[in-house]
Amino acid sequence: MDRSGVTLERMRSFARVVERGSLSAVAREQGVGQSTISRHVADLESALGVTLLNRTTRRITLTDEGQRFHAEARTILRLVDEATDGARSAGGGLTGMVRVSCTAALGVRHVCRMLFAIQDQHPEIVVDLSLSDARIDLVREAVDVAIRLGPLVDSSMQCRTIGQSRRVLVASRTYLARHGRPETPGDLSRHAFIRMSNVAGHAMLQLRRPDGTEVLIPFEGHLLVDHGLAAREALIQGRGIAAAHLWLIDDLLAAGTVEPILPDYRPEPVPLSLLIVPGRTRIRRVRMLVDSIAASLAALPGLVQE
Repeated sequence: MDRSGVTLERMRSFARVVERGSLSAVAREQGVGQSTISRHVADLESALGVTLLNRTTRRITLTDEGQRFHAEARTILRLVDEATDGARSAGGGLTGMVRVSCTAALGVRHVCRMLFAIQDQHPEIVVDLSLSDARIDLVREAVDVAIRLGPLVDSSMQCRTIGQSRRVLVASRTYLARHGRPETPGDLSRHAFIRMSNVAGHAMLQLRRPDGTEVLIPFEGHLLVDHGLAAREALIQGRGIAAAHLWLIDDLLAAGTVEPILPDYRPEPVPLSLLIVPGRTRIRRVRMLVDSIAASLAALPGLVQE
């Protein structure tokens, strides 16, 4: 075995190919040609004297040797990241990149400003913010921390619960002037709704009565959107009633652009959490950002502690 050929650069490329399942995806991620990534892996295999990956035209899989080496390589790369972070931070400042994923509307409305404040305090921190409502694989996409709304299903990630995000039924003054104000849950059947197509159960609205019992209302309408900012704009334009997170429309409520409907009947709140790739909080810059974001998110309009 040629130990000099087992370099960190080649190990990183190999680890990312395993996590992404694609040479071309890693090449795009690193801003190099696919041949460069392929050469890194081939040179690593040559140095080790074993085949790490089975390559076909359809997929890339690990050999038994590759599986063992990948587990060890990930540990080594994490330790190198931690050591590098410690050395860079010896002077007191935090440096390096933190990759953050966040649901789009929350990111635009609030999280961007939270991250700007962090960078103002730590100017050497580089933030790579990805805004998407899709549930991404954090390891595959090389994300350190994700801000998630809704129930969590990824049990392999470290979870930090922030609280419950309250929602309210609202409509614009224009809509209410044109169609009237619902006085009871039964009145809602005569109204148009703005629905989120990427939310499970969007065709039914579950409301909690003042006595704590629940009522289900058919939630119909001619407009379905998959982005919270589109729902916000539809509300402003009087396209219907929506069950909106308070952090999404708090300024519209304050300005009187939209008004609450049936305030005694509340939609179920939605969990807000941070998902962190295991081990990443051992890196100071990631730990600092997680702590700072968690504190800021807890102060969001409509956020209540469990």
